[in-house]
Amino acid sequence: MSMDQILTTVRTFDGVLVVTPGPGDGLPELAWGDAFFYYAPDGEMPRTTQPYGTIVTKDYPDDTASDLDPEGRWRLNIHVDRATFQTLTGEEPRTLTRPRDYAAADTVVPHPVYGSLGWISVVNPGPQTLDLVLGLLREAHDAARARHERRHGQPYP
Repeated sequence: MSMDQILTTVRTFDGVLVVTPGPGDGLPELAWGDAFFYYAPDGEMPRTTQPYGTIVTKDYPDDTASDLDPEGRWRLNIHVDRATFQTLTGEEPRTLTRPRDYAAADTVVPHPVYGSLGWISVVNPGPQTLDLVLGLLREAHDAARARHERRHGQPYP
């Protein structure tokens, strides 16, 4: 699956805001080319809420284990609940000890930096992980919507 296919799917979710930083938008140049998924029915990027999913297209200074700098490599990152994290990784988020190949394509692994916070990642999702990651993105979106509704006291129209 291509990055564009995932972006197209996520953009069908109700109340989604997909932020794709680029020149002139005031967001850090380091993030240009990446994508950040929020539940934001007002269309405004939340200031106090983290995205529930991201796509990164390059290595970051503190995040190189996935080897994203070679052409055509990118990583989908999704925040999941603890039970899902444990099912997918076999470990609790805060007690990760198993060695992992974070650069393996089409394989679910804890996020190399934020795994302890309940994030999973997949480099170049493909046939092995496609259905799974699309379902996880939907679940993460629904959880973000539920948090938004709790904070605002009612469902957003």
